[in-house]
Amino acid sequence: MGGPHEITTVEELEAIYGAPRPQSLIKEVGTLTREYRTWIEAAPFAVLASVGDGGLDCTPRGDAGRIVEVLDDRTLLLADRPGNNRIDTLRNLVQDPRVALLFLIPGREETMRVNGRAVISRDPCLLARCNMAGKLPRTVLVITVESVYFQCARAVKRSRLWESPADGQTPPLPSIGDMLQSISEGGVDSATYDAELQERLNTTLY
Repeated sequence: MGGPHEITTVEELEAIYGAPRPQSLIKEVGTLTREYRTWIEAAPFAVLASVGDGGLDCTPRGDAGRIVEVLDDRTLLLADRPGNNRIDTLRNLVQDPRVALLFLIPGREETMRVNGRAVISRDPCLLARCNMAGKLPRTVLVITVESVYFQCARAVKRSRLWESPADGQTPPLPSIGDMLQSISEGGVDSATYDAELQERLNTTLY
C-alpha cells in the first residue's frame, strides 16, 4: 500500500481525469423528477449502502414489482423483508442515518443512484403499505432524498450483466453449503444445507 504512485489529493485526481462533462453535473438534483421517479418505481432491485461505528455495509434488496414506494418527490419507503437477522444496515442507521442506493432494472443498462438519510420506523400505517403476501415487514426505512441521478450504461455494458452465458452454462462456483462447510471446518454439512436451502428460501421470503 502507498508508495510513490499513491494519489493523495483531489488536485492529483483532477489532473489525471480532467473536468466532467456538463451533463454529468446537471443530472444530479435534490428531488425526484417525473422521469427519475418512473425509473425508481420500475426497479425491483437495489443495493443499499450504510456506515456505522463498525464500518461500511452494502446489502442487496429486492422485492416483487418494485423495491421502494415513492411517497413524494423527496421520500422513499423501503420495507425491511426477512433476512438473516444480522441487521447490519439497521445497526448502522441507528448510529448514522446516511444511505446510498443503486437501483437496477433487469434488461436496462442504465442505473439510478440516490443519496440521502434514513430512519427506521414501526409506524403501523407504513408497515401496512408494505404488506406482501399477507405479511408485514418488522420495520421500514423512510428515506429522505438528498440527491438523485442516473448512471450511464458503461458499467453494465462492460460486464454484460444481463446477457446469458454464450454456452448457456452458469460458471462452476462453490455452493452456499460448500462455503459454509469450508469456513466451519466441517461443522456445517454442505449437502444437507444445500438440500434444505431452497425450501427455507421459499417459506421465508416474506
